[in-house]
Amino acid sequence: MKKTADLATWIGQIIEDFIEKSPQNTLQNKANDKAFDTPLVGFSRGNDPLFETYKEVVGPFHWTPWEIFTRTFKEPAVKPEDLTVISWILPQTKATKADNRKQTTYPAESWARARIFGEEVNVKLRKHVVAILQENGYQALAPVLSDQWKRKKSDKYVFASTWSERHAAYASGLGTFGLCDGLITPRGKAMRTGSVVAHIKIPPTKRPYSDHHAYCLWFTQGICGKCIPRCPVDALDESGHDKLKCRAHIRPVTADYVKSHYGFDGYGCGLCQTKVPCESKIPTRQDVE
Repeated sequence: MKKTADLATWIGQIIEDFIEKSPQNTLQNKANDKAFDTPLVGFSRGNDPLFETYKEVVGPFHWTPWEIFTRTFKEPAVKPEDLTVISWILPQTKATKADNRKQTTYPAESWARARIFGEEVNVKLRKHVVAILQENGYQALAPVLSDQWKRKKSDKYVFASTWSERHAAYASGLGTFGLCDGLITPRGKAMRTGSVVAHIKIPPTKRPYSDHHAYCLWFTQGICGKCIPRCPVDALDESGHDKLKCRAHIRPVTADYVKSHYGFDGYGCGLCQTKVPCESKIPTRQDVE
């Protein structure tokens, strides 16, 4: 794609074209259904104070954009303000969401495929964005694809990592966290997200919120909680998300089910992301009442 003077538009079009036009956006089923619908794209500055805050709220191991950039390219002279975090939301398709709404214990086949083969699409998209940026003279990397990326234990969050895609999306104005820890975006909570850090200057996307729970009705208005009864293993309650219970259901329970019923190695759940008011939008009181 030809680069335009508006770098944000150029990068946004690269991401949108990949999802809309690339044959790689597939669930790899017989119908060759698309894995994701039209994406959302946002940007944040490499020196955004939020990334330092993540060292407190997530853990001291969470990278700032500058840390992973300089670890990768060994160029300490590059300043944090010279970097941009490019973040995107990949909404689940209407068909996949409809399939998963019907489920009460295990994921629909399309949802499990979106978790496995859809994330393969996300990996390819990260590599695609990095490659085009580098072809045009911009150093870039996808933090979660770095061989330095690691999962970590967190005193507050139980499971964490050295780079969180959801936290990058929050910093980039794309959504806030819900009761079940999912990111509620303008396209809803049924999605996947990815990011790239680049040595490029793009104006940050305005964050239309100041609180990390701003889009969740449970936290803002004390109503909803529709995700709680959707969880088949009671890993959700009014106090939040029990990640240990959740993980025990994902593996081995759903992994065994996906293998025996759908015929591929995978896992997933997503019940708390579907058949809820925030499935496909930022919810309102009217959506609950």
